[in-house]
Amino acid sequence: MVGFDTAAAAALMDELTAISQRAAAAIKRVGETGDVRIKDDGSPVTPADEAAETVIRDGLADLDPALPIVSEEQAARERPRVDAGSYFLVDPLDGTREFIAGRDEYAINIALVTDGTPLLGIINAPALGLIWRGVVGRGAERIAAASGAPAPPQAIHTRRRPAEGLVAVVSRSHLDAGTLAFLARFPGVRRIASGSAIKFCRVAEGAADIYPRLAPTHDWDVAAGDAIITAAGGRVVAPDGARLRYGTADLIIPGFIACGDQTTIV
Repeated sequence: MVGFDTAAAAALMDELTAISQRAAAAIKRVGETGDVRIKDDGSPVTPADEAAETVIRDGLADLDPALPIVSEEQAARERPRVDAGSYFLVDPLDGTREFIAGRDEYAINIALVTDGTPLLGIINAPALGLIWRGVVGRGAERIAAASGAPAPPQAIHTRRRPAEGLVAVVSRSHLDAGTLAFLARFPGVRRIASGSAIKFCRVAEGAADIYPRLAPTHDWDVAAGDAIITAAGGRVVAPDGARLRYGTADLIIPGFIACGDQTTIV
């Protein structure tokens, strides 16, 4: 597959946003009905996850049948193959635990990865009525969509590290000892717990400064947020500062640090 450039990725943005909105409608339509199943990796899956995935996979296949699609629920059924070039990376309902608990902190993640790097990202938070999206090199934006008809996009940017009062977003369900130890390096840091990839969005829009996760997670949990933060002027790196590696055999990111201002972790 030939890799996408920024112009080609940007040309897909509105159609991908519309696909995410159809998935959001599917989640709301199905709601919390049906049985919750536990997958082999111990994570839950609901009928809403599966309904959203079907909508997204069908929409992406219609948009560009030649591009491979790697999605969370499909990967649980069969081992995906990730080749060089470009592919879509999807988490149809990120934050399933939050969704089951009745919280608003769940999201739909759609990323376009090219040559091992997330180039485009969309994170749709249906319960919040917000969509964040970005193309690396083209900027990032937020859309208010609670009223049904999306409002015009507003440009967003990460913020400079404050002299004091650093704000960190952390996982509500997966806060680990390594992440807590890392945050202890920043005296007076204020922690805000949240679910799903919405945490990336808070950094991208300048509402928070850093989002560390020093425990393993999957590619589809990270890629869309990586693209949005990078497009907004920030960075997402491995704990040692190296570039993240997407498309490994197990599709696992061992850990990452997302920050709005790179001096935060230098």
